[in-house]
Amino acid sequence: MSAGHVPGYAAQRERLEHYFDRTARHAWEQLTSDAPVGRVRRTVRAGRDAMRATILDWLPADMHGVRLLDAGCGTGALSVEAAHRGADVTAVDVASGLVNVARDRAPGFAAPGRIDWRVADMADPSLGEFDHVVAMDSLIHYPLDAIAAVVASLASRTRRSIILTFAPRTPALAAMHAVGRLFPNAKRAPGLEPMAEQALRGALSTVRGWDAGRTQRISSGFYTSQALELVRRG
Repeated sequence: MSAGHVPGYAAQRERLEHYFDRTARHAWEQLTSDAPVGRVRRTVRAGRDAMRATILDWLPADMHGVRLLDAGCGTGALSVEAAHRGADVTAVDVASGLVNVARDRAPGFAAPGRIDWRVADMADPSLGEFDHVVAMDSLIHYPLDAIAAVVASLASRTRRSIILTFAPRTPALAAMHAVGRLFPNAKRAPGLEPMAEQALRGALSTVRGWDAGRTQRISSGFYTSQALELVRRG
């Protein structure tokens, strides 16, 4: 089943687009810059910086001639760093506002690689084929069946590795998730979908020709996310 046909996938994608374009664009632009932020957002910024560094460590140091899909690129920090390594990056996000911020921040930077900024669904087959795919904190709002469908779609068009992050099911994260559902707020981001690592591994094990590789959890105050690498067999 394609991602677009998984129940709830399209509706959640539209909620994310609406939230990041109309509610959180300024806050996200500030969070991903060097601008001063409060204590809570500082922990989130530090966690995201650590996660991005981890993912970049898992990618080749020399990416000349390598095609990378930054699936859910946000304001583009990972895309820019990959392009500086020589990668040919396709950077996509459903939120046009975030893509515009990314494009404005890097209008003509000097790098051996290049970036094609696009407003698109990360699972759109028309994006083409890639050597590596990164989905950093872009699947954490989707349920397990949707994540599996997106990864299966990407795997069919990826030659070497897929790196995704998920919200690990921990007591603290589950409690925050429950409280968020008890007290909904129109300005709050669409809820996370905490999940057990073994459940995710089980769902992804059905993607033929791929094996789970490295994993790393990053916890920094109000930021908790876990990276999981999938590598093509053989």
